[in-house]
Amino acid sequence: MARINSNIPSLIAQYNLQQANQGLELRLQRLATGLRINRGADDPAGLIVSERLRSELEAINQGVRNSERASNVISTTEGGLNEVSELLNSIKALVVEAANTGAFSAEEIEANQLQIDSAIDSITRIANTSSFAGLKLLNGQLSYGLSGIDNTEIAIAKVNGVTFADRASVDVDVDVIGSAQTANLYFNTDYANYPTLSGGAGGVADSLPRRTVVEVAGPDGVIELGLASGSSNQDIIDAINARTAITGVTASAVDGADVTSGIVFKSVEYGTEAFVSVKVLSGGHADYQFARMSNDGPGTPDWALGSPNSSWVLADKDDGKDVVVLLNGAVVTGRGLQVKARGQELDVNLLLDETFGTTVGGSSSFSITGGGALFQLGPQVNANQQVNIGVESVAATRLGGSLLINAGGNQEVQFLSSLKSGGENSLRGNLSNASKILEQSIDEISTLRGRLGAFERNVLDTNIRSLQAGIENITAAGSVIRDADFAAETAELTRAQVLAQSSTSVLALANQQASQVLSLLG
Repeated sequence: MARINSNIPSLIAQYNLQQANQGLELRLQRLATGLRINRGADDPAGLIVSERLRSELEAINQGVRNSERASNVISTTEGGLNEVSELLNSIKALVVEAANTGAFSAEEIEANQLQIDSAIDSITRIANTSSFAGLKLLNGQLSYGLSGIDNTEIAIAKVNGVTFADRASVDVDVDVIGSAQTANLYFNTDYANYPTLSGGAGGVADSLPRRTVVEVAGPDGVIELGLASGSSNQDIIDAINARTAITGVTASAVDGADVTSGIVFKSVEYGTEAFVSVKVLSGGHADYQFARMSNDGPGTPDWALGSPNSSWVLADKDDGKDVVVLLNGAVVTGRGLQVKARGQELDVNLLLDETFGTTVGGSSSFSITGGGALFQLGPQVNANQQVNIGVESVAATRLGGSLLINAGGNQEVQFLSSLKSGGENSLRGNLSNASKILEQSIDEISTLRGRLGAFERNVLDTNIRSLQAGIENITAAGSVIRDADFAAETAELTRAQVLAQSSTSVLALANQQASQVLSLLG
């Protein structure tokens, strides 16, 4: 059959040529862009997945940049803290030197005080000026806001870290379930009823029947004390208290002002690290009775009950006891009156007031209302990928807070600023308290540096490495979906070129075939 109105072979050749040209254009586009997916029509499902991967990749890259920025902030902060640490060490040396009054003149000690004043001012200046891109680092701008603290219950509260999540504030509840205690060793001084001390019950009450040598030991040191025959209870108490700075042990009447009730030897500090030991070295007798409370609880021995009994046991040594609290429902054992809780949701240091920390059933609460330094470390904005830490002010008026006995005989929280000229703990004041404040200040700075260093090493550095591993894997996954395989595409390009050329030749032949019908016309 020879028809010229419909050249079917030509149509078929045109269609195949069009397909070949489209394939050729596709291969050329992929080779030119390096991508297998250049528009949604290339692979709709693949485009959706790859776009999600690209979005996640951008977020992870930003997480790495955030972590590196946070590392820079931490390094800058630690640089300022290092200078504060050096100044504190120099102040410590000056205080120790000034205590050597037998070898230094008043003028030299005054010169030391001037240097201490300058160093303390420098610490405050560093606190006020340390910054990173306008962000103040050591003046308390990165600390937490606290509300509702009763200073008669919680003397000092420092929050190192908290997770707010979607909460505007975090409540902290402190309930005392185990009282902090000093070490208490009781001495029965009812000499009149000691039958063997004077050949019968004829001893004199409140009068040591013979010369006695005792060893008194406490957390600070040990002394040997000779007590003359006839020494009264008050004489013994005065002799012990005159050496409290050496031993860390005080003495008082068991029953308030009634010195005939016996003597209690008590450690100055609270907690299991405190102890009292009293041993008779010579001149003593078996009837000398030293006792401790059997349940480690407060109270007064009932000597009339004999020994031992349910309330007390004979002993020549007693240890203190740490406070035990419920902190937001979790049982926490403190260190003396100090309570430290370190968790993912709450990291807090508390110093309890003496009365509150020794009262079982006592309850206190406060709120953390915001603040701190929030670091976004992951690709998603949620609490699991954020870390919030606090950096307290290191100004002299906030550093080294310690619960100490002031000049009036009362306990109060004193800070580094009290070491300046005119302060209660200057070189003309209480050097023992000054030393304790300095030790606390050095510990605070060292602990803060260690905490920031641990954060940088264990959180930031590991987070960066983890995110970088994620970048590698997600990039590889996205490449498999989106990137062009040049080996396969060049092969397909060659095939498309051949098909395009052959389709063109076939189309030419198909068009020529229709013209052959003219030969029928002669």
